[in-house]
Amino acid sequence: MKRNLVILVLLLLSQCINAQNINGFWKGTLTMAGGCFPINNIELQITNSGTEVTGDSYHYMDIDNYVKKNFKGSYNPDEKKIVMQEEEVTTFKIRPECRVCIKKYQLVYRREGKLETLSGGWTGVILGTNISCEDGTIVLSRIKESAFKEIPEVAVDTGTLRLDFYDNNEIDGDSISVLVNGQMILTHQRLTAKPITATVTIDLQHRFQEVEMIAENLGSIPPNTALLIVTAGERRYQLFLSSTEVKSAKVRFVYDSTKRGRLNGSL
Repeated sequence: MKRNLVILVLLLLSQCINAQNINGFWKGTLTMAGGCFPINNIELQITNSGTEVTGDSYHYMDIDNYVKKNFKGSYNPDEKKIVMQEEEVTTFKIRPECRVCIKKYQLVYRREGKLETLSGGWTGVILGTNISCEDGTIVLSRIKESAFKEIPEVAVDTGTLRLDFYDNNEIDGDSISVLVNGQMILTHQRLTAKPITATVTIDLQHRFQEVEMIAENLGSIPPNTALLIVTAGERRYQLFLSSTEVKSAKVRFVYDSTKRGRLNGSL
């Protein structure tokens, strides 16, 4: 009886060692001739359930110049091999002349000490065409948190967003200006218990709206904090924004094309 129990424990330990956790954030870089970015960073946000892999991929220069896509794929735990195909472009903020490359990855998980990597090859085609956008190799390392963690991203599926800004907690004289995609829509507005209201449109023609709150002063209790209540159709969202004289607060709204159509064509 004891011998059988020991064997069972050893088998379970062996399975735990072989079953690698690939969930999380992975970052790498790649070289693309004629690419829009001088530095082509890749971040994969992987969710693994059994042999299924899903998640989001970011191809970016920095958090203000990027393309976000979702992907699906498979994971073979015995070979530690992942195959992922990017599918829909969900968010983008790039120059109009840039083209989006839809990539397919074939990667293998490795661990040496504390270093975890996904390495292998990738191929791709330009969005909306069968034209190749090169291929190559890539190595991604596990990172603790996403490069995009500081900017909330909210998926919505309605045509009009109502933005109501309030002072958060104590009314202390905070005043703000607000930009949408770099265009000023509110200037030097004092935050109180009554809302400062603005509206923006989001649909297939206006899929991405970045709202930026700039602190015009810090009030009597720094930093400048605001409660933003977003009304999107029948849905309401609460976001807490904090900005200083040297750092603004941003939130990004993205049209959820999975509910009302797909983005197509070239960018």
